[in-house]
Amino acid sequence: MKALRFNGSLRLATDVPPPRREGEALVEVIFAGICNTDLEIVKGYSGFHGTLGHEFVGRVVESPDPALIGRRVAGEINVGCNVCALCRAGDQRHCPSRTVLGIKGRDGAFAQYLSLPERNLFHVPDAITDRMAVFIEPLAAACHILDQVRVDAESKVAILGDGKLAQMIARVLARTACDLTVFGRHEEKLDLIRKARGARLKAEKITTPGRSDYGDRFGPEVKGQFDIVVEASGSASGLEMASELVRPRGTIVLKSTHHGSTPLDMSRVVVNEVSIVGSRCGRFQPAIDLLSEGAVDVEPLITSTFPLEEGLLAMHAAAEPGTMKVILEVNP
Repeated sequence: MKALRFNGSLRLATDVPPPRREGEALVEVIFAGICNTDLEIVKGYSGFHGTLGHEFVGRVVESPDPALIGRRVAGEINVGCNVCALCRAGDQRHCPSRTVLGIKGRDGAFAQYLSLPERNLFHVPDAITDRMAVFIEPLAAACHILDQVRVDAESKVAILGDGKLAQMIARVLARTACDLTVFGRHEEKLDLIRKARGARLKAEKITTPGRSDYGDRFGPEVKGQFDIVVEASGSASGLEMASELVRPRGTIVLKSTHHGSTPLDMSRVVVNEVSIVGSRCGRFQPAIDLLSEGAVDVEPLITSTFPLEEGLLAMHAAAEPGTMKVILEVNP
């Protein structure tokens, strides 16, 4: 089969065996989305070698359960051992021996076929198009914030970043009626935020570049004023910027993953008693429900679609400034 693989360099392979694993379903990939994590893996993040990709929609073609064959599915990307205490409690996302689709120990979705256990697969309702279904995994990650911190109409919230994940986080948090401000660097992406649903949703441009000018990035009207700051910039400087915005005893929700170190003056965290919450993957059903109901519109977030055969070009396009979601068309 064809697959976009990274083994120190990125290449399109044409002779990869289908990834059959005992006891798992074989899924024919329809579409797959390129995520910032995929771009960071190519830079060295996570040390992963193999087939990239973890955002997908596909059709089950082989399964221990015949009832699944032919069904359109999306897949939870973490596969636990199913034996440890965390897995037995239903939390395979944090299993110490887990594999992660296209990220850790398991070939991913930038291929004609992928393999996942049946318990990881979620039926995609007819109301969700194939293109929309690609967003289930990242939208679930956005929804997960509401499982971790309390956000309501009394909350003053900031999001750092205007990229793909930040866009979905803004749409999810706006539904809580919180006082929400998105800070970003790209006017065209901020315009997408402004067009999203949310009576108390605002977007502001950060214009001052460089790490040396933190004190000038934000005026006194916003510095230290937010109960919750979601850091989704994908930048090494994002956490430091978040610490400028959060109020004493406020909370920073850290979403960014990137290759390299993250600088932060920890004394500010200690003195202001700031909580930092790591936030990763989320439950799929809330995201599926939002898309099924038409509550979140993801179509404006799609920049372009490429066939799998043009995967190298697609990855290059996804890394360009101003690009939103790039989708690989695999088996339409």
